[in-house]
Amino acid sequence: MKVALINTADAGGGAAEACMRLLKALQQQQVDATLVVQHKKRDNEAVYSIEKNAIDKAHANFNFFYERLPFIALQARDRSVRFAFSTANAGTDISNEPVIQQADILHIHWTNSGFLSIKDLSKLVALGKPIVWTLHDMWVFTGGCHYAGACNHFMNQCGNCYFLRNPADNDISHSGWLRKKQMPVNAPNISYVTCSNWLGEVAKQSCLLKNASIQAIPNPIDTELFSPKDKAAARTKRGIDINKKVILFGAANIADRRKGLSYLVDALQHLKSNSPFAGDIEMVIFGKNKRFDTTTLPFPVHQLNIITSPEEMAEVYSLADVFVLPSVEDNLPNTVMEAMACGTPVVAFDTGGIPDMIEHQVNGYLATFKSAESLAAGVDYVLGENGALSIPAREKVLRDFNNQKVAGQYIGLYTSLLKGATV
Repeated sequence: MKVALINTADAGGGAAEACMRLLKALQQQQVDATLVVQHKKRDNEAVYSIEKNAIDKAHANFNFFYERLPFIALQARDRSVRFAFSTANAGTDISNEPVIQQADILHIHWTNSGFLSIKDLSKLVALGKPIVWTLHDMWVFTGGCHYAGACNHFMNQCGNCYFLRNPADNDISHSGWLRKKQMPVNAPNISYVTCSNWLGEVAKQSCLLKNASIQAIPNPIDTELFSPKDKAAARTKRGIDINKKVILFGAANIADRRKGLSYLVDALQHLKSNSPFAGDIEMVIFGKNKRFDTTTLPFPVHQLNIITSPEEMAEVYSLADVFVLPSVEDNLPNTVMEAMACGTPVVAFDTGGIPDMIEHQVNGYLATFKSAESLAAGVDYVLGENGALSIPAREKVLRDFNNQKVAGQYIGLYTSLLKGATV
C-alpha cells in the first residue's frame, strides 16, 4: 500500500505538524507513506517537494501572491482576516508527478496558500484513485473562509460573506462555493475525515458535504517525545521561580483573532482581583508576537517567542501548572494535546473540537464560551487541585491519541477504500 499525503508544507502551522506526525505514525506501522508538499522545510527523505529548482520556487511564490494580494488589497474586510479566506484560484498541477501516479491512496490535507487551486484538486479527483481528505478547518465546504464563526451561509450556498469589504449575493464567497460544487466534492472516490467530532457534525450540516462519507479520526502525537519533564529543572533553565504558580499561553501567532487573546487578558485581570493565588502567579508566553505588549498584563511575564524544537516545547509545557487556550474557533489544536501529553492540565472554552480532549474537571476545565470570568474560574480550579489533574490529562492522550491507535484507524480506512476500488 502506497500512500501519498498531500499538504502545502511540512512545517509551519497545525496541519503541517499533524501531517508529519501522521507520516511517522504510518511508517511505524510499515505503511509506504510519502508527504508531498510545495515547500519542504525539514530534512526528511519521506517528504517530497514539487519545488525542484529556482523556476519551481518562483512559480510557487507567484501563485501565493497571485491568490493572496488581490484579496488583501481589494476584498478583505480588514487586516485581521487577511489569512482567514482562501480563494484557491492559483496553484500547481501535481496530478502527473510520479509520486502521485504511483500512489494507491491519495490523502489530501491542507493545500491552500497557492499550492493547489480548486482546478488542481479537481484533477486529483479525476485520477479516480481512492482519496482520503482530512479537513483541518471548514474551507472545503465554504466559499473560502477557514472558520465561519457565527455565519451559517455554508448550510445553503455562500454569499454576503462578512469577511469581505463589500459583501453581496454574488461575491467571491459565492463564486468560490460554486467552483467547489463543480469539483465535485461528492465524487464517489472521496472519503472525508475530520480531526474532531465537532467539525464532522458541522460538515454534515453543509450543503456541499451533507451527503458525503465523513468520519472523525484525531491527529496522533508522539507520547514519548511529548511527556512530562523535570518541572524544577525546566523552570530553573529559564529563570522561573520553582515555587510560583505558572500559567502558560501560546500559539503559532498569539495575535490570531481565533486564539481569543482579549479573553485571556480579561481573565488575568479577574484573577489578579479575585484569586487566592494572585500573589504567586507568573505567566509564560510562547509564539509569534509582533503587536501585543505583555507588560500590560497584571502578572510577571516570561516571553519565549517562537519555539521550533519539540523537545524544548515539551519542557515548556512541563514547567507550567496550567495551560490556557482561550480560542473562540479551533478544530483539534495541537497545543492542547501537547500540553496534556506532558501532564499539564488545560483550561479552554467549551467550543470546537476541544471537548474531544478535555473532560471537564477530570483532566482539565471547559470554560463557558467567551466568558473571561469562567476562564479565570477554570485557572483557579486547576491551580487549587495542586497537580491532581496531571495524570488524567496524560492518560487521556495515551488512550485516545497515540500513534498506533490513530495510524490503525487510517489504515483501516485505506484498506476498506482499496477493497471497494477493486470490487
